[in-house]
This record gives sequence, structure tokens and C-alpha cells, in this order.
Amino acid sequence: MIEERELESNMAQEKEEQKIRQAFKDRDWNEIKSSDSWVIFKVMAEFVEGFEKLSKIGPCVSIFGSARTPHNHEYYKMAEEIAAKLVRHGYGVITGGGPGIMEAGNKGAFEQGGKSVGLNIQLPFEQFNNVYIDRDKMINFDYFFVRKVMFMKYAQGYVVMPGGMGTMDEMFEALTLIQTKKIGRFPIVLVGRSYWEGLLNWIETVMLGRENYINPEDMNLINVVDTPTEAVKVIDDFYSKYLLQPNF
Repeated sequence: MIEERELESNMAQEKEEQKIRQAFKDRDWNEIKSSDSWVIFKVMAEFVEGFEKLSKIGPCVSIFGSARTPHNHEYYKMAEEIAAKLVRHGYGVITGGGPGIMEAGNKGAFEQGGKSVGLNIQLPFEQFNNVYIDRDKMINFDYFFVRKVMFMKYAQGYVVMPGGMGTMDEMFEALTLIQTKKIGRFPIVLVGRSYWEGLLNWIETVMLGRENYINPEDMNLINVVDTPTEAVKVIDDFYSKYLLQPNF
């Protein structure tokens, strides 16, 4: 078993080195220009498909979190319950379309008969689409930045469950765009106080308090809760004052 793992690790490392060597391979300008030109059409195609499908879905909330969360974990069950409650309150649910928390979100929406959207991304590991996505609301992306535009444009709220690098990426992207007023404000709800408190304490004491890199009011962009009921209430309360619409 150990030898097999070492072999797999060596193969993965060799594959990664091949990618690096390929990236630095000498190419003349015409080759680079031709390759980049074709990429433009692929990117455009992903934008067009995303806009056409998602413009019809109505008010939705995105649920983020780790793809590695198992079915029997409390975070999985909480995400499923949040999604179900959101549907009962009139929202659809958007996820990254994969396993773990994403599957829980789609499952909760699907089983309540609500709109269940999956924005899947092609990755070499972890990511595969779950079975709880509506067939007409499943989109596959090659480019992270196109996918992130779809999350940002068509989600009227973010529910952020515990997760890893990808979860942090989506959360800070939303906070940055709202802070810089590139998009309208929408509720960002972090679920699981014990998971998030270390990061939030660092933001408050170091980023804000010691270095003054953000403003005190920026902390108000984040809502931290511990239960599904609290998470949905934050979104309901926000939209009792504002109109539901795409963010840009």
C-alpha cells in the first residue's frame, strides 16, 4: 500500500513537472497570438451559456463549502437544511455542482422541489457533478473566472460553510467587490462560529486594528451564525428592505 502511494505521488509530481516545462517551452509570437485568440472564443462561449441559462432562474442564494465534507458530517446536514429552508422561503440554490457541501446544498433544494443550480468546474481531482442538480441548470466551466462571474451576478446572497482554499476565494472575492462598490451589497453569511472565529479575529485585530488596511465598517459586511434558521433569517431580513435583482 505504501509503495502504491509513493508511486502515485511520483507520477503526480512528474505530471506537474511536465506542465511546468510545457508552460516555459519556447514559442514564437505568432503561435502565442494564435493560441490566445482561440481562447477568447472559448471564454465567450462560457459567458454566453451562463448568461442565457442563469438569467431565467430568478432569486437564488449560493452555498459554498468544502468538497471533502462527508455525508454524515454536521456541516453537510446543516447545508442541506439551509438549502431546504431557502427554497421554502422562495429562493433557488446555486452551488459549485460538486460533492460535499455543494451536494448538500443541491440536495436540500432538489428534495424540496426548488431550483437547484450547479456551476461545475473541470478539475483534476475532487470535482464531479452531483446528482441533485436540475438537468437544465447544470453548467460546466473550464475557466474559474467565468464561473465566478456567474456566482457573483446571479446570487442574491452567499451562505459560506466551512471550507478550504476555494471557499475562501469565493468569500473574499465577494467581500472585495462589495467593499470597492463594484457590485451592490448582498448578505454574506458565515456558518459555524467556531470554524470562522480565528480568521475573523485576525482580520479584526491585525488587518483592521494593527495595520489599518480595512475600514471598521467593512466588518459589517460579514454575518456569522451557528444555525440554519439564523442563516436564512439574515437573508430574509436583508431583502425585507431591498429589491431582489442581479448584482450587476
